[in-house]
Amino acid sequence: MAMFDSLLSLFSKSKTYTTPVPEADANHAFGALMVRIAKADRAYLFEELERIDQVLADRVGLNVVEAAKFRAECEKLEEAMPSTAELGDILKTELDEPEREEMFRALWAVLMADGLKHRNEQEILSEVADIFGFTAAQAKSLTR
Repeated sequence: MAMFDSLLSLFSKSKTYTTPVPEADANHAFGALMVRIAKADRAYLFEELERIDQVLADRVGLNVVEAAKFRAECEKLEEAMPSTAELGDILKTELDEPEREEMFRALWAVLMADGLKHRNEQEILSEVADIFGFTAAQAKSLTR
């Protein structure tokens, strides 16, 4: 019986560990927005995860494993911050326009990672464009 209890305790420990919610800095807020767009169609696909990890690795200077861990932190932040406007405001405050344009292009790349444009994803991207202060023409030019 003691062996069975030991095995059960191993499994129960894995359930108690959670990724902590990170500080809402620009990189984490950006990652959270990418996650939010990827999840908007209710299908969080491998292609989207891969694209998010690639963007984070390039932006933050991480290897593949570190990027996946960073994404997990961003997923927690995305869950903790229900307002897309709050995430967008962090980026608008901390980054200049060329950096926001670069991020907007990356958000579009995540949206298109599965090859489909879903209405819910496009609505979030449109909201981010408004938060960033982009005109409709600017936003459209950034997604080409």
